[in-house]
Amino acid sequence: MKKHTTLFLALGVFFLFGNLAAQKASHDQMIISDSETARVEFIKKDKWMETLFTNSYGYVIFPNVGKGGLGIGGASGNGAVYEKGNLVGMASLKQVTVGLQAGGQAFREVIFFENSAAMEKFRKSQLKLSSEVSAIALDKGTAANVKFTDGMVVFVQPKAGLMYELSVGGQAFTFRPVAKK
Repeated sequence: MKKHTTLFLALGVFFLFGNLAAQKASHDQMIISDSETARVEFIKKDKWMETLFTNSYGYVIFPNVGKGGLGIGGASGNGAVYEKGNLVGMASLKQVTVGLQAGGQAFREVIFFENSAAMEKFRKSQLKLSSEVSAIALDKGTAANVKFTDGMVVFVQPKAGLMYELSVGGQAFTFRPVAKK
């Protein structure tokens, strides 16, 4: 009887972890698909974005970032990381802000990396964006004259919601490589 119980427990654990791995893969595929859609939307809004996607050393697209706050705020999202046009990993974004703020919104964010050093800083999860690094709200023609600062440039594109904000805070990122096929 003890052997059967151990066998059933082992099989249960095996199927549980197998199911979790399949869910994670499915979640990653959804983010990758949403990132490709976001890429198209960024380019549709400003044709110069195509040049950044093509010529940057790498980029990370967060297709669905949710943000909300009332005095203290936060945001989070997941994204896909590309290096020289190839998918190399998945990322998560977390943001905390404090100040005059109220509301909620959803937006897309893309960070372009000018060189391998900036990309490596992101890969090692050492990149933290503070209030001194401003994201550029994407509009027609904005990307034409953009300049990289510290090897990167950040664009955001609002999707929905309304948020009044005069706050300080920062974004932190984590990177997870994807298995090469």
